[in-house]
Amino acid sequence: MKPSLSRLIAVLGASLLACAAHAAEVQIAVAANFTAPIKDIAAEFEKDTGHKVVAAFGPTGGLYTQIKNGAPFEVFFSADDTTPAKLETEGDAVAGSRFTYAIGKLVLWSATAGYVDDKGEVLKKNAFRHLSIGNPKTAPYGLAATQVLDKLGLADAVKPKLVEGTNITQAHQFVATGNAELGFVALSQVYKDGRITGGSAWIVPDNLYEPIRQDAVILARGKGNPAAAALVEYLKGPKAAAVIKAYGYDL
Repeated sequence: MKPSLSRLIAVLGASLLACAAHAAEVQIAVAANFTAPIKDIAAEFEKDTGHKVVAAFGPTGGLYTQIKNGAPFEVFFSADDTTPAKLETEGDAVAGSRFTYAIGKLVLWSATAGYVDDKGEVLKKNAFRHLSIGNPKTAPYGLAATQVLDKLGLADAVKPKLVEGTNITQAHQFVATGNAELGFVALSQVYKDGRITGGSAWIVPDNLYEPIRQDAVILARGKGNPAAAALVEYLKGPKAAAVIKAYGYDL
């Protein structure tokens, strides 16, 4: 083997070892509504950086409880801004790392085409048997749904028909499987690249519920992990922004 080729192989080998040495793994807790976007973002992040993302999904309230009970999460993607702020105040998050990664939107959705009109009049007609929402105590989108019903003066009328999912994923599943004719879900669950992906929907006007500001924060366990810091920065970049917008979120 020629010396020059030997040196080239040695350099390439050293480079690969250096990349492997700098690659790290980050464990993240993600609010259920952000499941599809973070999977797309994580795939690109892993290709671009070499780091690995291990994600767990659930309702914001449930993930908070897991974090407080010692779950090994290093970055938290919440469906609200109050829970990450609370963790920061309680010393469970890295001070100054919190930021808003998306503004969520609520949608009234049915798996049946033509069932939900574009003004939400189907709610006032009250001809359905079941209306699915996320648990308002643990899921910010469920809380937003109750705010809409209150604003419209329909809370008492539809209360006997409410079916609560433990998180927004289960609320969506109730509608998708036909166990509820319609439900309030995250727009990101039924929207991609500028359109509703199936069924029928009413995108709820922003003035009917409090803004769903979704904050992320590096947790205490993630302090010093280069993959955690890199992922947070990646979420602020153009590639992640394009994915987030594609799923119907505002920035």
